[in-house]
Amino acid sequence: MSLAGRHLDSLMRQIATRNAIELIHPFAEWRTFGALAYVAECYGFRYESVRLVGKQRVVHVQLVRDPGPLARQRAAATTAAFPDAGPGRPVPGMQPGSLTPVPEAGADVDLLTTLIRYEALEAAADRAQLLTIAWGSAALFLLLAVLTGEYAVLLPLAVLTPLGMLGALRLNASRRARLAGRLTAAGCALVRDGQGRERYVRPLPHAV
Repeated sequence: MSLAGRHLDSLMRQIATRNAIELIHPFAEWRTFGALAYVAECYGFRYESVRLVGKQRVVHVQLVRDPGPLARQRAAATTAAFPDAGPGRPVPGMQPGSLTPVPEAGADVDLLTTLIRYEALEAAADRAQLLTIAWGSAALFLLLAVLTGEYAVLLPLAVLTPLGMLGALRLNASRRARLAGRLTAAGCALVRDGQGRERYVRPLPHAV
């Protein structure tokens, strides 16, 4: 079974048995997540959020079953049109045997991909945590320099570590700004959720 087939097999099993889906593919491309989320939404789910888990910051994309009437109609239409969807068989919005969207689904997959990337970068941009690590590391290197006398090695580290962290924060902000521009241009609205985070909300999900 191809890699795309394995992704689809896992997704279709979750669609059939769960009301909440979690996509966890450590080496998957962003567009793969967007394509899988598109297929799930065809079956009545809606994109919920992104989490970064563990030291390796593995991406977890979460979707939940949408109880609304439009989502139920969309799921019923998809099931009728694709009664045997899965690896090697027709899948809504995708070219046969792949996770490459057909032309009419391309814009929706691109939008989902952009949203997932934006929220993953947002999750990675914990400024307070990164600054604490940066300045804590600098202080540790300075202390070690005093204790060991290895100034030539440790003083540069005390300077470069926080500079690297600040550079990473600026790069993250720049990337998020570009993605935010794409989301705004696509008609997404910027809202504040119950936890005080700013998030983009898409227009109504795609039709089948």
